Amino acid sequence: MDTWTIQKLLNWVTDYLTTKGIESPRLSAELLLSHVLGLKRIELYTQFSKSVGAEQLDRLRDLVKRAGQHEPVAYLTGKTEFYSLELEITRDCMIPRPETELLVQRVIEFLRTRDGTQFVLDLCTGSGCIAVAIARNFAGARIIATDICDKALAVASRNVEKHQLSEQIKLLAGDLFDPVIRQLDVDTFDLIVCNPPYVSSAEYEGLDKNVRDYEPRLALHAGTDGLDVYRRIAESLDQFLKPGAALMLEIGYAQGPAVRELLEGTGVLTDIDIEKDFHNNDRIAVAARLSS
Repeated sequence: MDTWTIQKLLNWVTDYLTTKGIESPRLSAELLLSHVLGLKRIELYTQFSKSVGAEQLDRLRDLVKRAGQHEPVAYLTGKTEFYSLELEITRDCMIPRPETELLVQRVIEFLRTRDGTQFVLDLCTGSGCIAVAIARNFAGARIIATDICDKALAVASRNVEKHQLSEQIKLLAGDLFDPVIRQLDVDTFDLIVCNPPYVSSAEYEGLDKNVRDYEPRLALHAGTDGLDVYRRIAESLDQFLKPGAALMLEIGYAQGPAVRELLEGTGVLTDIDIEKDFHNNDRIAVAARLSS
């Protein structure tokens, strides 16, 4: 009977996932194998010749089969990395994307230009990835993070606890601004950040199988044109955003002009800018609240 070493398994799983058309098959193989073996990815390569037992092979076989059916690896392992932080992920929340790290980077850059405690509102927090990344990188942030999905908030709560950020992050259940009680929680905010659902109906039907069939529709779809949540955010900005404060939104790849028009229509924002990501797609809308 053949002995399955880490090296043989890495090569076999990579080849298998390649034949199934899985994106980044080598990385997926490393993540699955390191999860099953309880090793860091680098340790797979320092223990290339180590043999793998039957029980672990059975676990790996099941996960690889599911990965080959396009089930996301993050859901199979129950974790992902975002902004150099390990986060728990379940099918109750959307998997954080690398593109969203650009939004976090812009938030942190903005906060570091200001003095004193900064009050941040993170709408549609999901797994809590944005709130956790901000709090870990800016100690002066006090963040309220809201989400309409109780199960997603439970994941966010575990991520907050994992990174010991309970003193900085308060999680509230409800739709967008609804759970925020002004004066009792925070009257107005220095920054509002959001990565909302923004996929249109037509785009949703064309999503890749690993997204459409596994990630929560509630976290993705936002009406016929994908702008429903942006409209609702724009309606409440004057109540929750301090003068001189900032709004930062993740947006869809071609939504820049439409989101700019929405923000201009509020009459309370200035310096509206649409930033593109490393694929040259629209990705972030940034604006400031008028000072007076």
